[in-house]
Amino acid sequence: MTTTQTDSAALATALRRVPTQARSQQKVERAIAAAHALLAREGVDAVTLPRVADEAGVSVGALYQYLPDREAVVTALSAVYHARHEARLDELIAAAAAGPPEDPVGTVLDAVARVYREQAGTRALRATLQTLAHLDRARAHKERMVAKVHRLLTVVGLVEADAPDLVARTVFFAADGAMHEAFAADARGDRALLDELTTMLRAYLAPERT
Repeated sequence: MTTTQTDSAALATALRRVPTQARSQQKVERAIAAAHALLAREGVDAVTLPRVADEAGVSVGALYQYLPDREAVVTALSAVYHARHEARLDELIAAAAAGPPEDPVGTVLDAVARVYREQAGTRALRATLQTLAHLDRARAHKERMVAKVHRLLTVVGLVEADAPDLVARTVFFAADGAMHEAFAADARGDRALLDELTTMLRAYLAPERT
């Protein structure tokens, strides 16, 4: 898990305290990379502060003021995952604005599927993020995703800019549920299910519908 500018900005919103020194920032980034590796390899129960510190090669004390416990680590991980999904949609919106793809549904779903393949830990976190402690963050992320999907559909001409976001909301939640199911069954993504999702959304978003 290479740290990007997107990751760093997301971490700043999730840490108990944002490190001001480069050395401390690097320790936190190593800890999050280690947590991601543990999550993908052993599941969410392995993500404890002592295990993360050991995996990252830093002391628990060095992390404590930024990531005081397991809950804080999971919160930071989820913030990074959410930011990566949102950044991918922003990239698609920018690309579509420059020149709409011939197959917008296929292009978008393929791009989102790549995020799922790259971030195996996202699947392991799903149940944890439905708990009360994380529900508000998860809901806020989903609302941002709906807004971005609406913007994308507008850019490619499938919905009117001033239309309600009902179509975008339907597309996002249908795709979100099917994607999670597809990658729960197969780490590479259940191809048959992904193909059915693509077919369904192409029919739903057919130009004649609008």
